[in-house]
Amino acid sequence: MLWGGRFQQGPDAMALRFSSSFHFDFRLLKYELKVNTAHVEMLNEIGIIEGKELVEITDGLNSIEDEFVKLGKSVEGEYEDIHSFIEKTLFDKIGSVALKIHSGRSRNDLVVTSVMMWMRENVNTLIKEIKFLQLIILRKAEAHQQVLIPSYTHLQRAQPVSLAFHMLSHIYKLERDIERLGFVLSQIDKCPLGSGAIAGSTLPLDRGSVGKKLGFSSVSENATDSTNQRDYILDMLHASSVGMIHLSSLAEEIILWSTKEWDFVKISEEFTTGSSLMPQKRNPDIAELIRGKTGRASGNYLSLSTTLKAMPFGYNRDLQEDKEALFDSFDTFYMSVKLMAGIINGLSFNEDRFVEELNNDFTLSTDLADWLVMKNIPFRKAHDLVGRIVLDCEEKKVSFSKMTLEHLKIFDQIFDASALEAISLRGAFERKKTTGSTNPEFVREEIEKWKRKLNLESA
Repeated sequence: MLWGGRFQQGPDAMALRFSSSFHFDFRLLKYELKVNTAHVEMLNEIGIIEGKELVEITDGLNSIEDEFVKLGKSVEGEYEDIHSFIEKTLFDKIGSVALKIHSGRSRNDLVVTSVMMWMRENVNTLIKEIKFLQLIILRKAEAHQQVLIPSYTHLQRAQPVSLAFHMLSHIYKLERDIERLGFVLSQIDKCPLGSGAIAGSTLPLDRGSVGKKLGFSSVSENATDSTNQRDYILDMLHASSVGMIHLSSLAEEIILWSTKEWDFVKISEEFTTGSSLMPQKRNPDIAELIRGKTGRASGNYLSLSTTLKAMPFGYNRDLQEDKEALFDSFDTFYMSVKLMAGIINGLSFNEDRFVEELNNDFTLSTDLADWLVMKNIPFRKAHDLVGRIVLDCEEKKVSFSKMTLEHLKIFDQIFDASALEAISLRGAFERKKTTGSTNPEFVREEIEKWKRKLNLESA
């Protein structure tokens, strides 16, 4: 215990188990050892710890990580948290000089500093994995620029697009995930160590020196805010939640596309499972689990935001709930990103799946309406006119690909031979004019842009 001096008896055994955080905060071990080392070096610089004591303490701290690896989590029941483990282990190794490491430092500012350092390292690792997923998607897009698919709104066919164009849309979602994570990194760049429990310290601590040693650009300005606020964790949980929503949407598409009804993709065997009853089945379980785990990421954000909404000023033990949510959301997002990269890398596409259907569909109706707009017909009138043409075609079982000029002129004499080009799948993409459209030239430019951004050639 780090706090037992004014107590005459220890805590209830059940209460101790209930309040223990060792089973998840052991992940902070490496970072707390770095924080402790930087702190005692600074204490030596300001004369609180002598040179000989500094050597003893730092040597002891340097050996604790190996000690933990040797013992494993078998020591979990013995300690309230990882901080208790570090201090007790250090005391056992070097004696009472170990008690000096707490000078001018609270468990409150120690924890938030260690968490920020954990986040800095792991968020950067996550960003690298998201970029790798972008790269995998980009490779698939580049290889499938000529593959035609229907796009969907309301899960009904909308307009034809290229598979490459569609896949690029997911790269943009992932890029926003990276930007959100970049914001998280910007919020954990002020070192909170030296804030104490809530009000700072009477010791002449050199907070700037410690912050620099630990890789922070500056120090936090308000001790109470430093130990009380958890905005940066809430930001991380939000980023993880949105990121998982993006992955879930992608997973949903893959799941649908892999059904016999869609018959557009085949997922490699490494990322599918069989049925315990039906021998013929190949189920998209990993994609389904990514979709399913999105709920826990969103739940973690809601859980911590609910905890924080009624938090009075200063540190409260409720804040212990932040780390379990943080670690769980990170693990979920990180593993989902890596697995999604594997799924997409192993996808094979039925490239001719939609060609005949698109040739015999009405997905170019908007193109025909746009043709009328170019003939000075107001869009609402054009929309109504094309709608009546589609209705007539459906009743007569005639597709746009079988449409004749004579048939069009029944509806309006404005139609000429060029209208037939507007409802021909051939050249439909080239006719797109706007930046960001499915025009093949725009798509090629986008692919080249992302190749430069992701250094595809050297990956």
